[in-house]
Amino acid sequence: MCPVNGNLDERFAGSNYLRQYMHIKDYYSILQVQPSATLPEIKKAYRLLAQQFHPDKNHNDPYAAVQFVEIKEAYEVLTNPSKKEYYLQQRWYNQSIGKRKTQDIITPVTVLKQVLELDRYVAGLDVFRMDKKGLQEYIIEILNDSAIEKLNTFNDVSVNKEIIQLALNSIKPLPFSLLPPIEERLLKINTDPQTNFLIRDYIIKREKNNAKKRQEIWIVLLVTIAICLLIYFLN
Repeated sequence: MCPVNGNLDERFAGSNYLRQYMHIKDYYSILQVQPSATLPEIKKAYRLLAQQFHPDKNHNDPYAAVQFVEIKEAYEVLTNPSKKEYYLQQRWYNQSIGKRKTQDIITPVTVLKQVLELDRYVAGLDVFRMDKKGLQEYIIEILNDSAIEKLNTFNDVSVNKEIIQLALNSIKPLPFSLLPPIEERLLKINTDPQTNFLIRDYIIKREKNNAKKRQEIWIVLLVTIAICLLIYFLN
């Protein structure tokens, strides 16, 4: 597979989405540790740096105070499982966007590579801690209008089909409410009738499952109320 990434659609350059992801602090650099650092290594680095930059040891020097705040923030994020999981997801998005910004050519193969990388990455995420809205926006960013136009110009149906299948697999953790914009983009990609049916069938099944879950919530609520009323009247 070609190792080249596609470029970033310039229309997204001023969006809130990119502003959010292009200013991610490098907490590992702040603590002067490698991304592979273990929890004990992170704690050790924090203790050394905290002692070095603590305001009390630097005569309340404003620069040392700012550095101390950054060090403390980095430590709090990297030692908290939930915060760290969220941070690493944003960091991955940020790095991936940076790669695509350096490229000028969009081809079906480069889009396929992006979706394949995303699918592998999502498979390793904690579904309960992941940034689902961020994932939705990232998929929409990959399948922007420029990318879809290129896919349809090349009209490589077999590659387009694989892109769609990988995208559908990547959106499994997303709630149904975030799926319609992605469905709309997937249906714009030229492919065979069977794959178009696959997209619609997937969305329909997710919609039915979503409706079923809502019904279950109401049933549980009504049963709970009924039990409470029964207990009340029996007493």
